[in-house]
This record gives sequence, C-alpha cells and structure tokens, in this order.
Amino acid sequence: MTELIKSSVIFRMDENLKRIEHCFQLTDHNLLWRSANKSSNSIGHLVLHLNGNITQYIISCLGGKKDERNRQMEFDTEEKIEKSDLLRKHVSVIHTAKDVIQSLNGEQLKKKYKVQGFEMTGIDILVHVAEHYSYHTGQIAFWMKLNLNKDLDFYKDQNLDQLNA
Repeated sequence: MTELIKSSVIFRMDENLKRIEHCFQLTDHNLLWRSANKSSNSIGHLVLHLNGNITQYIISCLGGKKDERNRQMEFDTEEKIEKSDLLRKHVSVIHTAKDVIQSLNGEQLKKKYKVQGFEMTGIDILVHVAEHYSYHTGQIAFWMKLNLNKDLDFYKDQNLDQLNA
C-alpha cells in the first residue's frame, strides 16, 4: 500500500510537471502573468501557489522543514518573476517534494499531522497534493488553450481511441 500511494502521487507530480513545462514553452512573459479578471489568477500566480502548497504540505509538514509560507503573497505579488526563474523554482520544489515522498515509511503515512489548520494523515496529505496539483494544472492548460486557441498536444503520442482488451 505504501508503494502504491507514493508511486501514484509521484506519477501525477511528474505528469503535471511535464504539462506545466510544456505550457511554459508556449507562453511568453505577458501571458504568464495575465489573468482574465480580478477574480482569477494568472499562470504565474498559480505556479507560485502550487510551490507554496507543495512546500507547506510535503516539504515542511512531511519533510520536517520550517513552514515559512505566505499564502496571500502567492496571489498578490506584483513582482513579475521571469519565466525561466519561476519554472526553475517549480522544478526544484517538485524534485524536493518527490525526495521527501520517497523517504516516507508506512508509519509516517498513517501518522496525523497538523497542516494549514487541518489535521490530516500522511496519506491524506499526499492525496491532497496530487489532487490540488492536477486541479491547478488543468486551470493552467485551460488558460493556455483559451489564449492560444490551440490544442496543447498532451496526448499527441498516444491513441486515446483504443478500447480495453
């Protein structure tokens, strides 16, 4: 069970990272920081938010590092970080989080933790992060499709019309 949980979360993290990297290749600085309105977030702000969430839940809570998250800054920052710097930081967060996940044992996955005001087991935290990462990756993909008016070709090398054998 431990390996199933860890490997499925790492699979989703790798998949989402690859999709975000692809979107970064297609975007420019202006689109990275553009939002539809005051109630929505730019791709840049969503990536800052993902970095904060993954750092707080996995690197800090499960990995034992100090929690220094400033959640509101993730949405309010006026500093428009360069695309390459933002992506480099995101890749670093994902790699660090994956290292923490790989180091977890069954006892740590069952243990209850306090994170962001919630009481969660290690398994709950991993499921939350995988779901949260996928959710915001979908928002990023939608925003890219809307602005570029093109398919992102996430499945270009796969025939998705195959039936189960």
